[in-house]
Amino acid sequence: MTPSYILTLSCPDKPGIVHAVSSLLLRLGGNIEEAAQFNDATTGLFFMRVRFACEQAEPAPLDAALQELARAWSMHFELRAAARRMPTVIMVSQQGHCLNDLLFRWHSGLLPLDVRAIISNHRDFYQLAAGYNIPFHHVPVTPESKAAAEARQLEIIDAEGADLIVLARYMQVLSDVMCAALNGRAINIHHSFLPSFRGARPYHQAHERGVKLIGATAHYVTEHLDEGPIIEQDVARADHSMTIEDLTALGRDTESQVLARAVKWHSEHRVLLNGHKTVVFR
Repeated sequence: MTPSYILTLSCPDKPGIVHAVSSLLLRLGGNIEEAAQFNDATTGLFFMRVRFACEQAEPAPLDAALQELARAWSMHFELRAAARRMPTVIMVSQQGHCLNDLLFRWHSGLLPLDVRAIISNHRDFYQLAAGYNIPFHHVPVTPESKAAAEARQLEIIDAEGADLIVLARYMQVLSDVMCAALNGRAINIHHSFLPSFRGARPYHQAHERGVKLIGATAHYVTEHLDEGPIIEQDVARADHSMTIEDLTALGRDTESQVLARAVKWHSEHRVLLNGHKTVVFR
C-alpha cells in the first residue's frame, strides 16, 4: 500500500505558493489526496495542509526537498506519516467525564491516538485505566510538592515520548515552567462560564443567574491561565426548568464533545498556530 504523508506549512503570503508546493510533490511522485489553505489578510501569512500519497517509504528524501522549498519561501513546515498514531498522555483529577469519553473514542478507533499513560493527582480512575490496559501514574500535588510533582509528570511525559498532553479536567494550575515544557502540545478544556463565574461551584452560580447557554472551550495551554489559542468551542441551550444537576450534566456532555473534536483535529494535524489564534482545517 502506498504510504501517505501530511504536510503542514505557514509562510508569508505571496503568489505561487500552491503551485510551488504541488509541483514539488509531483516531482517527488506524490499524489495529493486532500488539500486546504488559508490566506490571513490581517497577518499576511499563508497556511496550508496537504495529505498526499507517495512511493517514498521513508520521509527523509521528502524532508530534504521540502527544506529547499522552505528556504526559498521563508516557510515553516512539518511533515508526518499519516498512519502514525500520536503518542498521548492524559492528565485528570476527579472529574472523569472527559477521560472516559476520550478513552472510549480511542478504543473504538475514532481518535488516531496512541494513549501511553494517564497521570492523576488522585487515585479515582486507576481502575478505569486498568480496564483499558493503560499505565496509571498517581502523582499527588500539594503547594509544597508542586515543583517536584511537575518534575515527575514531565519525566513520565518524556519517557512516553508524548507529542500530545490532554488535560481532561486536570484541576491543577500548571507552573510557567510546566507550560513552557508543554508549549504547543498540551490541550485544556474548561466550561464557558469564565470569567463571569469564577471559583468553586460555577454551575451553582450559573443556575442562580438563570443562564440560557452552557458552553465549553478547548485551547492550547499557555502560562496565561485559560487564555491559550482556542481550538474549538460549542454551546448548548439551557432553560428555567433545569436543575443544577441538569446544567452540570449538560455542561459535561458539551466539554466531552468539544475536547474530543479538538484532540481529533490536533492528532490529525489540522490545527496550525497563527499567533494567539489557530487555523483549523476541519
